[in-house]
Amino acid sequence: MVKIKFGIQNGLNVARAGYSEDQILTACMLADKTGYDSVFYMDHTNVPQWTKAIVLDPWVMLSAIAAVTRNVELGTCVTDAIRRHPSNIALAVITLDRVSSGRAILGIGAGEAQNLKEFCIPFEKPVSKWEEQIQLIKKLYGSSPQNTVDFEGKYYQLKGACLQAPPIRKPFPPIYMAAGGTRTLMLTGKLGEGWLPIGYTPELFEDHAAQIKKSMDENGRTEQEKNDFQYALDIDVYFSEDAEESWAKMKEAVKVSLFKPEVLRVHGLKEIEGFDFRKYFTEYSMSNQSWIVKMREAATKIPDPIARSSTAVGRSDDIIPIFERFMKAGVNHFVIRFWGKNYFGSIDKFASDVMPYLREKAEDSKSFFAGM
Repeated sequence: MVKIKFGIQNGLNVARAGYSEDQILTACMLADKTGYDSVFYMDHTNVPQWTKAIVLDPWVMLSAIAAVTRNVELGTCVTDAIRRHPSNIALAVITLDRVSSGRAILGIGAGEAQNLKEFCIPFEKPVSKWEEQIQLIKKLYGSSPQNTVDFEGKYYQLKGACLQAPPIRKPFPPIYMAAGGTRTLMLTGKLGEGWLPIGYTPELFEDHAAQIKKSMDENGRTEQEKNDFQYALDIDVYFSEDAEESWAKMKEAVKVSLFKPEVLRVHGLKEIEGFDFRKYFTEYSMSNQSWIVKMREAATKIPDPIARSSTAVGRSDDIIPIFERFMKAGVNHFVIRFWGKNYFGSIDKFASDVMPYLREKAEDSKSFFAGM
């Protein structure tokens, strides 16, 4: 039997809508009571494309969410590691784990210029730093005054360091890594307990999941580690009575979220001439939004069928096949951003109309996943 998890993401959807803290907590309580498995919170300093959005600290909010929920796992989607020393991240995760009685997850990525440039934080060697950060965090998870740890990296060092609050979750809270390039996918297979990407088609998810599995084999991960690994996906859901009308309104934004070299490679699309992906990811920031304009222009060339396969829009019967396709691609933990005016209604509708059907499909895994 394949276990499928479902979670809600308090991300750009919540920030853009400007929901109050009380409304966010209410949504999380609803998810907890209606059978979701997890609640995630984005980690941004700003979202420059939406100047009126409310952007909050994820660790403070997750602690508040922990106080009003009992069942859901709680994680960041995802923490931008470069803005914090790994010792701060490790202690934040352990604290969340303790106040939630063992429900913490660390979602972590290598960072992006959007959250760094205006704060004069250098965006240099992010992947190399990310690798050291995860190694260091894992060392600190097991530290104590009786078991101090040393670490001698190129970017980070520890000398007789320890934390004095052991996590409740054993052996430690899992780390879900946000990865989408050859090197970061390799590191995910080597060091992670989960993978949490965003902006994917089923074909790209299959391709990258295979790279992670290859890395697991090459790095000697145990069968238990492989079986427990969470292939998560941050996915958008928009309930609508008219799927075609809603898709026409949202497809430009979806194509922008998908526009990356790996999508073009997997789908055999010719790379857009003149668009510099490296400069976009290192230079796009609040003070340089010209890059998002360039990206929008280039992304329109992604064919509609490819873009639409990444997003669930319409009635429940329209949404279910999108999730089924991703399940066949290997997703076992969906982290859902609900869009639209009726946020609470969408959380409830998905729980009552979609989750039971998909869980039944997963239970009948022998036939459903045949040929994977």
